[in-house]
Amino acid sequence: MRTLQERDSCCKARIQKNNLILYNMKISLPYSIIFQDDKIIVVNKSSGISIGGDRWDESKERLDRIITEDLKISKLFTVHRIDKETSGLVIFAKNKEMHRSLSVAFEQRKIQKRYTAIIHGRPSWKETECDLPLVPNGNKKHMTIIDKYRGKESLTLFTCLFSAGNFSVIEARPQTGRIHQIRVHIASLGHPVVCDSLYGNANPIKLSSFKRGYRGDPHEERPLLSRLGLHALELSLPKDNDNYQILTAPLAKDMASLINQLEKLIQMLRAICG
Repeated sequence: MRTLQERDSCCKARIQKNNLILYNMKISLPYSIIFQDDKIIVVNKSSGISIGGDRWDESKERLDRIITEDLKISKLFTVHRIDKETSGLVIFAKNKEMHRSLSVAFEQRKIQKRYTAIIHGRPSWKETECDLPLVPNGNKKHMTIIDKYRGKESLTLFTCLFSAGNFSVIEARPQTGRIHQIRVHIASLGHPVVCDSLYGNANPIKLSSFKRGYRGDPHEERPLLSRLGLHALELSLPKDNDNYQILTAPLAKDMASLINQLEKLIQMLRAICG
């Protein structure tokens, strides 16, 4: 595995200000650094890699090990997790004290989370919430189920940003941190996240599936998106005097491309309808 220094050619920019380092990197690694100081490191994780160890297979590639090797850090402490298939923001602590502080902040719901998701269908609501209790079912697929008796308190707030064709782009704000919470809750509302093999279907999304008059060769067409359409967009970390440090991870190219095409469809329909 190449060191971070050997990958410096991938960097578009590196800006050092005060005691903070900000990076802007091409997505050639399974992560890019959004922010770091002497206490934490925040990265934009690519879809398809786990944050930590897999209890079913410890040999699988994991993000924490890659980062510690790249940055020559002796140890990283996992503060929270997002699904392997989900892209977006992940925070690691660099010492036990910060790990404890951030873990408590997550438990007390002082850290606000915002996700972007692309879902099937056109919701009838502009805003809604889901509070169905959830519990992992313990199988090798790591699925989570709705269980009114054994499930833990769970709450997700949803906002529909726009709909185009048979798809919609939504914002999800989980108020609790259950495994697969957003995916299970939005699927229970009848609108599973696209390309979700566990709670919907894994079919890739192609431009021809929603663009009228598509003229390309269907046998040569490549999907716009072939992985889970869920991205951890923003985290708001509490600071002194009721202020928040807001961290944002830009969408990966595949999700951004699909959303852009859906927005174009809306513009075209508006032009047709006058």
